[in-house]
Amino acid sequence: MNMTQGNFAQQSQSRSYFKDILSVPLLFISISAILFGVGLGLSGMTRSSKVLGFLDVFGVWDPSLMFVMLGAIAVYATAFHFVSKRLSKPLLANEFSLPNTGKVDRGLIGGSILFGVGWGLAGVCPGPAVILSTVSTSGFVFFSSMLIGVAFYHFVKRRGIL
Repeated sequence: MNMTQGNFAQQSQSRSYFKDILSVPLLFISISAILFGVGLGLSGMTRSSKVLGFLDVFGVWDPSLMFVMLGAIAVYATAFHFVSKRLSKPLLANEFSLPNTGKVDRGLIGGSILFGVGWGLAGVCPGPAVILSTVSTSGFVFFSSMLIGVAFYHFVKRRGIL
């Protein structure tokens, strides 16, 4: 497969993914987003002091983020185990969206580093950033910067730099 065919296949797969997302009824997307936001708010994860307290392992360490993560992993792993065994496909999509490779590449490593540095500097990850963008100027600036970073990534990816 030449580079043009590879890019076409990648773009076609990307379009299919977004088409699947957009075909899900808006009501279910809204319910999921509200539930996620309420969970973040109740757990205190929209406060950057919680995240920075978790990252301050040599100071006044706050382990509450670890418990939120472990709780989320336990709920997800249990639900995924039972759902994937009982259903051949999700109720609101054509197929389960699972990684098809375990390959660690430059993009994964670079993205992980950028995510970690941004999370550590700002004390905010993408979920809470969406919520904070609606209630504060600094949250809006952070979220807008994050969107610019996503757009830049896609620009660079299309040019074959990554």
